[in-house]
Amino acid sequence: MGKSEIKTKATEISVADFIAALPDARRREEAPVVDAMYRRVTGLDPKMWGPSIIGYGSYDYQYDSGHSGTMCRAGFSPSKAAITLYLMDDYGDRQAEADALFAALGKHKTSKVCLYINKLADVDPAVLERLVELSWDVMNERYPT
Repeated sequence: MGKSEIKTKATEISVADFIAALPDARRREEAPVVDAMYRRVTGLDPKMWGPSIIGYGSYDYQYDSGHSGTMCRAGFSPSKAAITLYLMDDYGDRQAEADALFAALGKHKTSKVCLYINKLADVDPAVLERLVELSWDVMNERYPT
């Protein structure tokens, strides 16, 4: 069986150019707001990861299966259907705090590691920023390098 290679890698595409080229006007307005929040939380300038993820920092991972790779530590994708924020799936001893934040966030959907927001006006911006901070903190604790 051949080794699969991760398709989502950091690219040299300009984040500003990517945002400016978004076909959906609402996403062009909302993406810079989400980007500014991530910059505040992470203290980092973003890079494009693959064709559509705006990512901050990076980390190396290795699964029990032996599969390994590098991915952004935090990030989001402003797709037409929703703004997708990539968050932790397990907050460990801080799970109760995460659950309370999700409950207070406003209108959203989640999957294993994704938070989907149809429009930023649907959610509390302070709660959203705290969720991103919590995910960033847990990610840094779990993957220190």
